[in-house]
Amino acid sequence: MNEQISGSLFKQMILHGAAAITAQKQAINDLNVFPVPDGDTGTNMSMTIAAAVTELRKSSPATVEKAASATASALLRGARGNSGVILSLLFRGLSKGLKGCETADAQRFAAAMQEGVSSAYKAVMKPAEGTVLTVSRLAAKRAVEAAAETSDLEQVLEAAIAEGRDALAQTIDMNPVLKKAGVVDAGGKGYLLILEGMLAALRGEPLPEVEDSGAPEKDKADFDVFSTEEITFAFDTVFIVRKSSPDVALDPLRAYLNSIGDSLVIGEDDEAFKVHVHTNIPGSALTEAQKYGTLELAKIENMRTQYEDVAAGKKAQSVDDLDMEESAKEAQPEKPAVAPPEKKYGFLSVCAGDGLAAVFRDLGVDSVVSGGQTMNPSTESILEGVNQVPAETVFILPNNGNIIMAAQQCAALTEKNVVVIPTKTVPQGITAMMNVDFDAPDPQDITTAMTDSITSVATAQITYAARDSDFDGFAIKEGDYLALEEGKLFGTGNSLNALLEKLATTASTRGASFISLYYGEDVDPSAAQSAAAIFQSACPDAEVMALPGGQPVYYYIISME
Repeated sequence: MNEQISGSLFKQMILHGAAAITAQKQAINDLNVFPVPDGDTGTNMSMTIAAAVTELRKSSPATVEKAASATASALLRGARGNSGVILSLLFRGLSKGLKGCETADAQRFAAAMQEGVSSAYKAVMKPAEGTVLTVSRLAAKRAVEAAAETSDLEQVLEAAIAEGRDALAQTIDMNPVLKKAGVVDAGGKGYLLILEGMLAALRGEPLPEVEDSGAPEKDKADFDVFSTEEITFAFDTVFIVRKSSPDVALDPLRAYLNSIGDSLVIGEDDEAFKVHVHTNIPGSALTEAQKYGTLELAKIENMRTQYEDVAAGKKAQSVDDLDMEESAKEAQPEKPAVAPPEKKYGFLSVCAGDGLAAVFRDLGVDSVVSGGQTMNPSTESILEGVNQVPAETVFILPNNGNIIMAAQQCAALTEKNVVVIPTKTVPQGITAMMNVDFDAPDPQDITTAMTDSITSVATAQITYAARDSDFDGFAIKEGDYLALEEGKLFGTGNSLNALLEKLATTASTRGASFISLYYGEDVDPSAAQSAAAIFQSACPDAEVMALPGGQPVYYYIISME
C-alpha cells in the first residue's frame, strides 16, 4: 500500500511508464488512424516520454514537485506529433497541480491528474472526443472519486485505469474515423499504457522488457479504407520558440495558426512554447511564430507520403530515422558551428546512396545530406549541412518535393545567404548542377540558370509494392514492380523488363537525347547494363548511360533529357 509519492518514486513511475509504452509502440502505431492515418502515434508518444527519462536519469529529485517539473519541461521540448504534444500538456498540468509539494497523497495526485486534463483541453483549439482527451478526462474524474474513498494510491490509479479502459473501448463508436477503421484510439491506448507502467512502479514491479511485435492482426487498423485525399492539411509541423518575454500573449498566434490548419496544440512554460499544427504552409507558420520569440527547433513531415508508406505495408519514415546519422556525426571531430566563407558560392544536395552522392560531389556540390522519399531530413539536419559549407551563398538542392519547404526554413536560421532551387527529383538536381556558372557575378544568375534547366529533364523511377492495394486505378499485387513517371504511377506488373520497355518507348516519344539510369543498391551492374540496352534500342540516337546510384527503395532512377 502506498499513501505518498515522493520525488524518487515519481521518477521511477515515469521510467516505468516510458518502458511500458516503448515495449508496445508498434502496437500503438498499428492503431493510428486519427487525426490522420500515418501510423506514428506509438513512436511519437514513446519518444516524447523518453525525453523525460533522459532528463530524470541525470538527477535525483528531492521532491515530487521537482520530479514533476523536470518531467514536464523535458516533455515540452521532446514532444513529437499531435499525441506527443498532448501527452506533454497532460504532464504539464500535473506538474502545476503538484507545485509546492514535497510528496503527494492520493487526493493531491488525483487532483493533479485533473489539472493535466484541463491544461490539455485548453491548449487544443478544437478538442475531439473519442481521443486521448476523452480517455484522460474520464480516467482523472474516476481518480478523484476514488481518492475520496481511499488513501491507497494503488487503488486510485487502478480505478482510473479501469475507467480509462472503458472509455477507450467506447472511442471506436465516438469517432467516425475510428469506426471506419475498426479500431480504438491510439493516443488513448498509449496514455493508458503509461498509467499502467506508473502503477507497476507503485507496486514495486520490475521494468518491463517486452519485445514489441505489433498489434494482433484483428486489432490493426485497416489503412486501405483511407486515401491521401482525406488528409486536408499535409504537413505535420512541430517547432519550439523561445519567448521574447515570459508574459508574451499567444492568442493572436493561436488564431492565425487555426486559420491555416488544424490539429493545433500549443504548450508553453515561462521560457518557451511548443506548437503542433497540421498545415499546407508550414513556412508561414514558422514565420508568424517568430514574431513572438526566437525559433529554436523545427520538424516538418509530409503525412500524405507517410500514409502511402503505411498503406503499402512499409514503415512510415520520419525525421526521427536520422537519429543514427546524427549519432555518427557526433562521433566525428568537432567542427565550427558555422564555417567561415572561403568562396562566394557553395552547394548542398539531398540524396540517398553513395553513388548519387559521388555524382553530386563530382559536379561541385560541397555537402550532401542523406535523405529522400522515405527518409526526409529535418530542417535542422539541412541547416547543419548549410552551415558547414564555406561559402557566402549556399544553394540547396532538395531533390524531393517533400523536402523543399524544410529546406526553405534554413534561410531564417543562418547568417549565410540561402537559395533553394526547387528540384523535386535527383535527375533535376543533377541537371541543375550541370548548368552552374561558378564564376557568375551575381547569385541570381545562377539561380535563374539552375531553375530554368530543371524543366528540361523528365524523371522515371522503378520500385516495388510491399502489399496488395489499389492506387491511381491500378490493381497492385504484393511483390509487383511499380514504375512512376514525373511522380505519378506509370505502370505495374511482375516483369521488370516490360516496365523498362514501356518507359523506353516514352523516352523515345519525348525525343530524349540524354538518358541516365542510376541503379540502386539491390541491382546487379550487369542487369543495369541490360536495362540501358533496352533504352538504347528504343532511342538509337540518344546517349544512354547506366551509373551506380546506390539508392535504397528504387531499383532505378531514370533521367530523360
